[in-house]
Formats: sequence, C-alpha cells, structure tokens
Amino acid sequence: MAYNAHILNETDEFEYILTDRDCSENTFALKIEGDSMQPEFEPGDIIIVDPEIEPCPGEFVVAKNCDNEATFKKYRPQTTAMDSKAVFELIPLNPDYPTIKSDIVPVTIIGTMVEHRIYRRKR
Repeated sequence: MAYNAHILNETDEFEYILTDRDCSENTFALKIEGDSMQPEFEPGDIIIVDPEIEPCPGEFVVAKNCDNEATFKKYRPQTTAMDSKAVFELIPLNPDYPTIKSDIVPVTIIGTMVEHRIYRRKR
C-alpha cells in the first residue's frame, strides 16, 4: 500500500510524494535546504517526516523554534527538567553549526524522519 506525503514546492503549491512506509495521515515531506546536516543530508534531498512518532535517541527530527522556523537535526535526549519537561539537544552533523539545547532555546519537535530520499548528485 502506498501513502502520500505532501511537500510545498518552489511555486508554493503542494506536490505529493508516494511512500510505501506505514505512516500517519499527517505525514509530510520536506526538501533539505542549507548545509548544517552535511555530509549525510545534502541540499535538495527529501525527507519524509511522521509527526505521530516520538523520537528515540539518535533519530533525526524536524523541530520549530518560537519564530515558527523549522530545523532538521539529530535528536539527543538529556534529562527531565524540574517541571517534568523533557530536555533535549538538536545536533547538526556539520561541526560548523551549534547544538540547540531545548532548555536554553525554546524548540518543539514537529516529527521524526521516517525516510530519506537521495537523488543523483552530478558533480
């Protein structure tokens, strides 16, 4: 069975991407921009993200900050804060970028990556 994940393309229209993964109905796709997750994730790669999956340590997640900007990083849980709120870090794979710590920068996990599509890269 194929499932649809939608992505907003360059012309601000939705396009649908098929996946054979068992995903929730709110699953979506994102196109990677920037180089903070290089070398594993390159600009133009597409990730499929399921917002219903809680991340496990080492998985890749999409999160948003208080300005509603999205970021894609590796998830690392830390501790539980005094108010029972989970504290975590979002780790870039490119060492030139800083780690985001949820107890310092307010961020919310949007979903967990379930698929990574790499397209042919002609160099």
